[in-house]
Amino acid sequence: QVPLVESGGGLVQAGGSLRLSCTSSTRTLTSYTMGWFRQAPGKEREFVAAIRSGGGSAYYSDSVKGRFTISRDNAKNTVYLQMNSLKPEDTAVYYCAAKQTFILPTISYHYDNWGQGTQVTVSS
Repeated sequence: QVPLVESGGGLVQAGGSLRLSCTSSTRTLTSYTMGWFRQAPGKEREFVAAIRSGGGSAYYSDSVKGRFTISRDNAKNTVYLQMNSLKPEDTAVYYCAAKQTFILPTISYHYDNWGQGTQVTVSS
């Protein structure tokens, strides 16, 4: 088990930016593929972005490509999701997730470690 803690959510106006962070106080995240997912009220959890353990490869959903950037700082044992040009439709609870392979990084049930989520609300 890899306990994950997200932070950085909040309320922001459309066009603004937020940076989410995900870390673990007990496990090193260096060797894990890390993903960000989100879930809006009444909707299924959807993939946002993922980055492989080496930090070289990253995937993004079409809805956030060009606006969001996933990165990792291994020295700080932290994964980030920089969110720019936010839109009201980005409003959701954002979850950090970890798994040991980079196979199918966009599929939520391939991840076996999840954080508790952080709320992001974008006002129009």
